[in-house]
Amino acid sequence: MFYAPVLFKTLGFADDASLMSAVVTGLVNVFATAVSIVVVDRFGRRVLFLEGGIQMLVCQIGVGVLIASVFGVSGNGTFSKELGNLALALICIYVAAFAWSWGPLGWLVPSEIHPMEIRSAGQSINVSVNMFFTFVIGQLFLSMLCHMKFGLFFFFGGWVLLMTVFVYFFVPETKNMPIEEMNRVWKAHWFWGKYIPDDAVGLSHKSSDHDA
Repeated sequence: MFYAPVLFKTLGFADDASLMSAVVTGLVNVFATAVSIVVVDRFGRRVLFLEGGIQMLVCQIGVGVLIASVFGVSGNGTFSKELGNLALALICIYVAAFAWSWGPLGWLVPSEIHPMEIRSAGQSINVSVNMFFTFVIGQLFLSMLCHMKFGLFFFFGGWVLLMTVFVYFFVPETKNMPIEEMNRVWKAHWFWGKYIPDDAVGLSHKSSDHDA
């Protein structure tokens, strides 16, 4: 999103077309984020994470294959109008998937998964890591695009696959789950449960009963 005009121009779009394409993807981002607001409490966090991850992966591979078929390893080639529109459509579908899943949920879910005792520290770490890697990718993206060319999309597609698999196996559903009960959610998880002491679950349960 930072370098959308540069990316589209690199793919062969004219100056005006590349700017307009960036505007289109920005509008898609806004409207798809609104979709997340509407459906996140209906379908749950995990469903959006997994659907969004699969959709993003397919689009990353699609864009990579499309660019490879036109430009090849040498980087020489020209998009036809039809292929340019297809590339834009795939990128918009990718942006939509991110905007209704990993974009907003990357902020929402970390605020829900931490018990009250460590919520402020956990969310602070989440924001710091997010901003750090945003800075790193912002600094390296153009250099990586020049050196890796279409391989860059496969590179990021690999990360999309990894994080989607991680959610499937390691991230519990937090839909309609009170923060005070998160220790019980972690304790019931097949992997993380072994790291949650029994007394932590008991304390959380007693606190909930007292509040009721």
